[in-house]
Order: sequence, then C-alpha cells, then structure tokens
Amino acid sequence: MTQTVGGGVHELRAAMEGAVVTPEDAEYDQARLLWNADADHRPAVVARCGSTADVVAAVRYAQAEELEIAVRCGAHSMSGQSGVDGGIVVDLSGMREVTVDPTRKRARAGGGALLSDLDAATQAHGLAVPSGMVGHTGIGGLTLGGGMGWLTRQAGLAIDNLESVEIVVADGRVLRASEQENPDLFWAVRGGGGNFGVVTEFEYRLHEVGPMVQFAFLFWEVERGAEALRAIRAAVPELPRSCNVILGALDAPPAPFVPAEHRFQTGIALMISGFGDPDEHAEAVDRLREALPPLFDAVTPMPYTALQQLFDQANCWGQYYYEKSTRHAELTDEVIEVVISHLSRRRSPMSVMLAYYLGGAYCEADPDATAFGGTREPQWVTFVLAIAPDAEVLAADRAGWSRAMADALQPFALDAGTYVNGMAEQDDRRVRAAYGKKYERLARIKADYDPGNVFHRNINIKPA
Repeated sequence: MTQTVGGGVHELRAAMEGAVVTPEDAEYDQARLLWNADADHRPAVVARCGSTADVVAAVRYAQAEELEIAVRCGAHSMSGQSGVDGGIVVDLSGMREVTVDPTRKRARAGGGALLSDLDAATQAHGLAVPSGMVGHTGIGGLTLGGGMGWLTRQAGLAIDNLESVEIVVADGRVLRASEQENPDLFWAVRGGGGNFGVVTEFEYRLHEVGPMVQFAFLFWEVERGAEALRAIRAAVPELPRSCNVILGALDAPPAPFVPAEHRFQTGIALMISGFGDPDEHAEAVDRLREALPPLFDAVTPMPYTALQQLFDQANCWGQYYYEKSTRHAELTDEVIEVVISHLSRRRSPMSVMLAYYLGGAYCEADPDATAFGGTREPQWVTFVLAIAPDAEVLAADRAGWSRAMADALQPFALDAGTYVNGMAEQDDRRVRAAYGKKYERLARIKADYDPGNVFHRNINIKPA
C-alpha cells in the first residue's frame, strides 16, 4: 500500500526547484518507473531534483517525515533499490549537465547524468572517462561501486579516475570530497557505493580516446565452446594494452553482421575493442582466428560512442532482470566446464554470461587508495544475467541459470568473489567478504557521516 504524506509535502514543493510528484499526480506512474520491470515500487513521494539545494530539501524532508530514502540516477539498480515502497525517491534525473575542460582534461557531471551524456560531452573533444558499457546507465551507482568497461585495461576503473565529488550527507550538509578535502569520505565513496550520501556532482580525469575505435566479434558454436574458452584463456593475457575484451556465453544476436543461418545459435563470443594502432588490433584478432577459427566473425571500425551503446538494446527498459557475479584468477578447466554445462539451462535466449578481463591499468592502481573490494591482480569478473520478457521466465532463469551457475562457479572464485555492482540482493556475509579488511574502516566512516543508516537502500555497509 502506498503511504500517504502529511502537509509537509507542500513545504517541500515550495522549497524545491524541481517537481514533487505524489500518487495523486497524473505523472506518478511514469515518475516511479524503474529500468528493471521486476522492481515495481510505489513511493509516497518522488522528488525530481534540479539542483543540489533540491537534494538537501528532499533529504531533510524525508527525515522530518520519517520516510525511507531511495536515490535514483539512471534507475538501473538491478535489485530495484532506486525505488521504494511508501518512502521518498530522490530523483537526480534532472541533474544531467556535463561540462568539459579539454585543456585540463577534466569533466564535471551532474549526479543524474547517464553514460551517454558523459560520452557525448567528452567525445566532442576526443576524450573519455573509463566507465560502463550501456549508455542509459546512470553514472552514480556505476561509479560509486567501481565502474568497469571497455577502457579498464587502458585507464583503470571509473573510481581510479575520480578527482572529487560533491555530496549531500545525512544531516543535510553539502560537502566536497577529494584527496585534499574530507579525504576519508573521498576514500569511502570510491568503491563504497551510495552508503555515505547523495552525490550531486562527479569530477573525472579524462583520457584521449577515439573518436573512431576498432571492434571485432568472434563466435564459436557451443560444440566447440570449451575449446574456444581454452584458446581465449591462452590468448587474452598476451593481448596488447590497447585492446580490451569482453567474453560472452550467449546466443548469437539477430544483428546484420551475423549470418542469417547462425542467428540465435548458442555459443561463445569474444568481443575485442582496439584503442590504438588498427594494425595492432588486427594482429590480435588474427591471433585468435589462428588459435581456433571461429564459426563467423565481424571486424569493423566504429565511433567510440557507438561502442559504448552497443548493448543498449539488449539491456533496454521494461525487461525483467536478475544478476549474480563472481571473480576468477583465470579460466580454469573447472570454470570452463561450469560455463559450458550451464548454457543449456537457460529458458530465455536473452540470458547471458558476460566476463570482463581486468589487467593493465586496473592492476597498476594502489589497492589501498580506494575502498574498492577485491585484489588488483589480473582476473576475470563474470556477470551471470537472467534477462526475460516476463516474471515467469525470469523466475526460471534466476534459479536455474543465474544462481545455479554462480553457485557452481563459487568454489573456484577468488576470496572476494563478488563485485558489489554485480550484487542483485543484500547479503551481509558476502558484502563483508567483498570488501575484506576494508569493511571495518568503511563502517567507521559510515558512522561518521550516516550514523542512522539513512542511506541503506544499496549494498549496505552498517555503521560501526
């Protein structure tokens, strides 16, 4: 049941520049909508913030009215934490401005900006921020949890390139956090997620990228899947730093570059992006072809912005999603056996396993410089995604594909086996394991800035 709010909502409307939406308003159903159709929340209030002052007003109002707070940027929280029943959604989608200083190679982005906003603004100057790989994802949750994607080997995680944040903490103060100002808070927000407040602005370091990059898609049918994974295991660590890869266990998409007779065929795909000399990328692709000729492949230059939106449609709004994540030092024979044996267990052809290979700049960052959990050694991070058109099919793939495969992979995983941005549900034991020895420091900082755990709709760190 939707909670009703007192007369204070009128004061909130008067205090805010942006709109305040309640269940009585015609736009309510649109305002409460989330990316994952499996999450259907009915908040008492949606505060569509247009400024930092609006966020302050919304946070103070929520506590005065004793309303649970959810923070919404791109609404991509896999578990639906960017919505709430009977509470308030602090909606940052009106704060999407991105400004770029090409001389200093810096960008400032509003807390509600999407990856596509950030990419469009920075690519106008031939620059980019290492981030994710779905354009309609919000920068907030992705960055605060770590942020990995196509540029991770070249430039590290999003948090490795964060210069500062502006953040509204639980008592309504607006703080700047950087290496010089509130350094403990700055350490914590780089990997600690949304536990410490509402970030209203991110400042990033930029890197020269594009505008054109190289892309290759290689595909092997499932019958040669294990052989393909062994070839990938041998070749990927030797690829030049200018190349990055994403591995997929999936059905071949109905894309123009896929021969008609192979569309929807189950198998193993390797996607290789190239950010340097095109010949270097071509040599890397040839090395994989020679190791094991693919069933088909496609190699083409494309704009960096197109690469960043390559998976937008496959991850579109309105589908049903669930995700589990693990980390592995390498693709051992045991890991390969699990992946191949589970491919036939999917009910939805949209369900996939994606794996990022982390090396290069990712491994060069000081592991203690941020709150990011897990080692900085070369590794594969897997995301086992159940993606379905309806709740019934999602339930089948959540249990029989995503959870089953992640459970089967867990015995071969690194100790910090879960990336917090890949957690679809709260699990205190796994949260502690993900952060390891950093958890106690995070809990102390949480107690300093949010002793009442006001910001708990996230992968939550309890105040010490």
